[in-house]
Amino acid sequence: MLSKLLLAVGLMLVLEGILPFLAPTLWREAFRKLTEMSDGQIRFIGLSSMLCGLLLLALLTP
Repeated sequence: MLSKLLLAVGLMLVLEGILPFLAPTLWREAFRKLTEMSDGQIRFIGLSSMLCGLLLLALLTP
């Protein structure tokens, strides 16, 4: 179980590192826009992301 969790965290870090590595200017602009959002908007993005992740886990877990 722990090895799967570490594998998932490693994959997440790789995926999150792709955009800043390939297009740092685009990443910086996206991050700047994110800092200008209200707390409610950021919470909605976080909730949506968690729900999508849970859905994927539910669909892919036997």
